[in-house]
Amino acid sequence: MVRAPRRDRRDRADRGGCGVSDPSSGAAASEPASTDGEATGRDGDAVGRDRDATETESADATETESAGAPSDREHRRAIETERWLGVAGAALALVGLGVLVRQSSLVLAGAVGAGYAVYARAGDASAPALAVTRTVSDEAPEPGDEVSVTVRAENVGEEALPDLRLVDGVPPGLAVVDGPARVATALRPGTAVTFEYTVRAARGDHEWEPLTAITRDAAGARERTTALDAPTAIACTPELSAGGDLPLRGLTTVHHGRVPTDVGGAGVEFHATREYRRGDPLKRIDWNRRARTGELSTVELREERSATVVLVVDARESAYVAADPDAETAVEASVAAAGQAFSALLDGGDRVGIAALSPIDCWLPPGSGTVHAARGRETLATDPALAPTPSDDRFYRSLWLRRFRRRLPADAQVLFFTPLVDETATAIARRVDAHGHLVTVLSPDPTTAETAGERLTAFERRQRLRALRAGGIRALEWGDDSFPAAVAAATRRWSR
Repeated sequence: MVRAPRRDRRDRADRGGCGVSDPSSGAAASEPASTDGEATGRDGDAVGRDRDATETESADATETESAGAPSDREHRRAIETERWLGVAGAALALVGLGVLVRQSSLVLAGAVGAGYAVYARAGDASAPALAVTRTVSDEAPEPGDEVSVTVRAENVGEEALPDLRLVDGVPPGLAVVDGPARVATALRPGTAVTFEYTVRAARGDHEWEPLTAITRDAAGARERTTALDAPTAIACTPELSAGGDLPLRGLTTVHHGRVPTDVGGAGVEFHATREYRRGDPLKRIDWNRRARTGELSTVELREERSATVVLVVDARESAYVAADPDAETAVEASVAAAGQAFSALLDGGDRVGIAALSPIDCWLPPGSGTVHAARGRETLATDPALAPTPSDDRFYRSLWLRRFRRRLPADAQVLFFTPLVDETATAIARRVDAHGHLVTVLSPDPTTAETAGERLTAFERRQRLRALRAGGIRALEWGDDSFPAAVAAATRRWSR
């Protein structure tokens, strides 16, 4: 069982393939980023500040170069790569040793090394003036579709870029399935480079982060990191499909629907018989009893009423687990199952709401109808609380419980979708059930049994399921079987 990475670009931009260093680490991380507009404002105050004259001239040159570039930019000052670290010292040592032993070859070798050291320190990594465009083959793909991404960067400045590395800001929820999202090249003024890669679409709204450009001088002694913005986004909203009838319990509202109650009325299931009253429909008269006893009686059917149901999806960081790195996470499986349940319950006439057990607030009040169905579909597909990757925010269980209980209607049932990877999920299910709301836990199984640790994790999860069932809370799980098949099997088991 593996955990999904957080929403951090550094975890997904593999820059080692083209020799690109991570601009967010080391010395680069300590340098303050500045925008072009801020550079202009500081230019007027340059005289009154203790600033190196060379750096001021470089900032002015950057301002001029960016005038023709359509891409917004954010750059850091050039930093040392330490590629030539120790060369000057070694060269001077050779010169000194050559003088000491009177060997002209050593003095010559040291002089050559000193020349390289001076050459390396004399260069500078200029800020690139690049016009970046990014296009996608489909802006509204279906989940699982492959989307081609084409990135073009043109050098619109007046300086050549002898060493240029480009790393695209792929959204954290999208997996690159073909081609690297990066390139290493050199660009003369007026030339451009284009690279392509393919991502697999996943549920949600996905926005590309700025493209990272890393430039070095010809000697490779200094490098500069620049962020180039080219706004690009895709929206992947899956269709909701009913996943079979879901077993609900108890009396809810007075509206006609499909939850059986202990009240006689209109329905299809036999409930009781009573004395005939004037006006009772003929089809409700018990003619068999009339033939046996000569008395008129009326058959009462078990009345069905609509349910108020709230679907809760566990989207805490601990719930973003999967059987292997290429498998979908438990949160993705829970969202897909919640979508099927949402559609099935609405089709049955029930009032359905959506909530997320997440540090990000997510709440869709129970409702019905086509407009509510569209809102539910949008919530499950694009709400930040249900994103394909976990949030960095901290989750507070007590605060979430208070807010959820305040919102939850008094007659609502709760369908809790959670992988049950920790005791927090079990405790929340028990607390909600203890406050008078019927809770059913529906748990995708992300565990495996390949190692001793994974077998222990699977055992602890099974113990949590047993504890919930022993406490009177219904719980079902599904792994290799589909969610509708698991619901059908549980329905047969619960109806015995």
